[in-house]
Amino acid sequence: MTAKSKIKKVVLAYSGGLDTSIILKWLQTEYNAEVVTFTADLGQGGEIEPARQKAQLMGIKQIYIEDVRDEFIRDFVFPMFRANAMYEGVYLLGTSIARPLIAKRLIEIAAETGADAIAHGATGKGNDQVRFELTAYALNPDIKVIAPWREWDFKSRTDLINFAETHQIPVSKDKRGDAPFSVDANLLHSSSEGKVLEDPFVEPPSIVYQRTIAPEDAPDKATYIEIDFKKGDPIAIDGKAMGPAALFTELNRLGHDNGIGRLDLVENRFVGMKSRGVYETPGGTILSVAHRAIESITLDREAAHLKDSFMPKYAELIYYGFWFAPEREMLQAMIDKSQEHVEGVVRLKLYKGNVIVVGRKSPKSLYSNELVTFEDDRGAYDQKDAAGFIRLNALRLRTLAARKRNS
Repeated sequence: MTAKSKIKKVVLAYSGGLDTSIILKWLQTEYNAEVVTFTADLGQGGEIEPARQKAQLMGIKQIYIEDVRDEFIRDFVFPMFRANAMYEGVYLLGTSIARPLIAKRLIEIAAETGADAIAHGATGKGNDQVRFELTAYALNPDIKVIAPWREWDFKSRTDLINFAETHQIPVSKDKRGDAPFSVDANLLHSSSEGKVLEDPFVEPPSIVYQRTIAPEDAPDKATYIEIDFKKGDPIAIDGKAMGPAALFTELNRLGHDNGIGRLDLVENRFVGMKSRGVYETPGGTILSVAHRAIESITLDREAAHLKDSFMPKYAELIYYGFWFAPEREMLQAMIDKSQEHVEGVVRLKLYKGNVIVVGRKSPKSLYSNELVTFEDDRGAYDQKDAAGFIRLNALRLRTLAARKRNS
């Protein structure tokens, strides 16, 4: 536990919701500290401005509310998608990749305001506490981190409500009981977990899904789109150039309308337990398929296979919270090098939850009609050469077979 007497000013990651409002007041009462609030607009939906009003009502003088959507997509999401990163083969890391950006700004604001500490609302059972704090220490080894859920004595939702009412923190009627599940959202995805989702054998109720319509309710007619890439990043949809956040917003709309991007997953948390989450990543799912398609014609075979071989480690580093660790940065340098010629156009068919690649082209393509055609190849590839190629590659196999036969 941090020595409370040494903390004079704290920067709090503040959503404006009940939990972080309770944390704000708790920091004021327990630490007797001045609180600075930071609210990030990551494209989570809903109004951000009420957070400012609520912070003002609670006596906060330094209030930071920032639209970081373009930075989030450009500097965090796009680099991750260049790697085709998926944790445990399926999860597109929507929550994981947002935490280093929030923590980075907390550290920067602490430096700007002369704060002694930062604080977050992550619980002691989850991954987010690790992600926030590993990022914080990577950027400022001397920063103090306050995690109220690991410190305070509240034992139940009722305790939180009582504290809020004692300190005149507004509590809406729907907050007096437990929510049926918890939600985290940003421009990349939404994540739902807990309560009605805790039994992994029970299908999620329809109310869980917020970013997608059900695939069976999607249109009976396919939607065709084209995505332009440059150095591994998407830059346009159907020929229209867009900024990072605008492009992702459009991909999310297309994914929503076609029932794309739902994932029901039991995953292994970094802290050691398994948890069940329901994720919606409509635009990210489309982008993931499209990026692999443009790589398929622009990446050399061995470069592509090497890149795929360290993708699981890269994804794990992000999931565990090591975005600012040297090993992630080293892998990123290799990934970015691989993307120098990853450019061109991918054509996709979106239909009832499916993303189907139907075309790809690139000025940097390694695909050669002359080499693959079954028609007269005019000497581009001499099929007789394959005999020697096979004979050399079979040498060790034949040697092993001979030993086995003679033993």
